[in-house]
Amino acid sequence: MTFQTSIQSELAHFDKVFPKAFASHVPLLNVILKYAIKKKGKRLRPALVFLMAKALNGSVSERSTRAATLVELMHTATLVHDDVVDQSLLRRGSYSIQALWQKKVAVLVGDYMLSRVLLLAVEHKDHDLLGHVSQAVKAMSEGELLQLAKARRLDIDEAVYEDVIRQKTASLMAACCVAGAASVDADEVAQAMARAFGEALGMAFQIQDDLLDFDRFATTGKPTGIDVKEQKMTLPLIHALSMANASQRREMVGIVKKKNNDPRAVASLMSTVVELGGVRYAVKRMRQWQDEALTHLQALPDSASKESLKALVDFVASRRS
Repeated sequence: MTFQTSIQSELAHFDKVFPKAFASHVPLLNVILKYAIKKKGKRLRPALVFLMAKALNGSVSERSTRAATLVELMHTATLVHDDVVDQSLLRRGSYSIQALWQKKVAVLVGDYMLSRVLLLAVEHKDHDLLGHVSQAVKAMSEGELLQLAKARRLDIDEAVYEDVIRQKTASLMAACCVAGAASVDADEVAQAMARAFGEALGMAFQIQDDLLDFDRFATTGKPTGIDVKEQKMTLPLIHALSMANASQRREMVGIVKKKNNDPRAVASLMSTVVELGGVRYAVKRMRQWQDEALTHLQALPDSASKESLKALVDFVASRRS
């Protein structure tokens, strides 16, 4: 059983509705928009909306489909803008929009998607859903800026790291879950539970993201070192730095700052992080967030959707991409 099993029909309906939410009379824009969504991926965020709605209500509503559309549109827009900020040429193995159509076009396409989020909510008077999504956008922006401010000095400790990922990643998953609950008119207690579950899931999701580089390194012996190259302070690195002596710390920081494109230096850094217990600690913290997410699900009545949410928690920890 996968986490999509109990919502196959809802996801199939979503796949038909979603492209219509941002259709345009501008031919170039339509071409780019179709390109932007051609790879569906796991549809994790729409799935969260539907699963939470169904777990609370037994079924979803048209508002649930609109909520899923709002969060996926907003998520796609932020990815388009992120590729511009990161100057990334690739997105999920394909060329990014900014690589194919230039940065200016990519920014405008992202802006168009965000405008469709606003209009779709206003047209249907889904002001509560818009509020949840807007809070996530605000948090994501603040998280990115906090990370940028701290990354310059590489002085991110675990408390700051958790603030960053709570805003950057967990806020959107929390918005998906609370929007799903709100879409079926769940009460405030149920919405609070949904938000807390989504946040805990998002925290686990991001820590596993941090661990993927180390999984590949352990398997192949070769560092991809993507996070190091981008000078991102991940939890394994943060914990290892806290355990390092002064000499080790100077060497590790020096690699991140000055040798982040040197494969041998990056491999040495990753080995040191493993030796100092950074990976082991990050796995432990991820498991703790998983357990917290599962604890929140205890408030739900037994159902196939509840089991799917549990399967999703397992998927977050076992994914390899």
